[in-house]
Amino acid sequence: MTPEELFRAAHTGLPREAPGSPATTRLLLGLAGPLPARPRIVDIGCGTGPATLLLARETGGPVVAVDTHRPFLERLAADAAGLDVRTLEASMDDLPLPDGCADLVWAEGSAYVMGFDAALRSWRRLLAPGGVLVLTEAEWTTPRPAPGARAFWDPGYPGMRTTGANVTAAQDAGWTVAATYLLPDADWAAYYGPLTERLADLRREHPGHDEVLDGIGAEIGVRDAHGGDYGYTAYVLRPRRV
Repeated sequence: MTPEELFRAAHTGLPREAPGSPATTRLLLGLAGPLPARPRIVDIGCGTGPATLLLARETGGPVVAVDTHRPFLERLAADAAGLDVRTLEASMDDLPLPDGCADLVWAEGSAYVMGFDAALRSWRRLLAPGGVLVLTEAEWTTPRPAPGARAFWDPGYPGMRTTGANVTAAQDAGWTVAATYLLPDADWAAYYGPLTERLADLRREHPGHDEVLDGIGAEIGVRDAHGGDYGYTAYVLRPRRV
């Protein structure tokens, strides 16, 4: 198998593609309220839809689930049978959705793709009056992260900040920060546990590819060594009138 094929195999069929849990999604949904009956929801960077499915079931509202990876959307569509879920293959920074189309915009583990500030600018127009944005963001939890943590995160996300800096940025951009919540270690285990098992299976099934598989799993070792230096923080944000 090629490195790209091994990467796809490592991530295909995982319960989730980022740290999180049903308990955290429910907590954040509660913090986002009150919402209209059957709120209109847009789930950006939905992956295979662990949050999409829960939001659709808990609220009864219609959900537009957005991702760029068609296999994720195909799996989600099959799992969402009987729910009011529509999948949309589109880039998060160029969403073909009308202004004011959502009461709740949701983005677990995906905003870092375009950056916190850009996400707040780009997605604001989607919210109807009284709407709320919920996202999780990769952040430093210390002002002086270890070199090993920086070596992993800086190449892919050089603009990563602390919670305090992101709260200030959101307020300066015209948002009210209704709540923040640092995801617990259990939410990381819910992502990395299945990934660790998948990598072990691939080592047995495809010997001779340890170097590639070590690269795919490098983030797990960084988390084990430096997990106190960074995390995912959830934000519940409401736009201020300007």
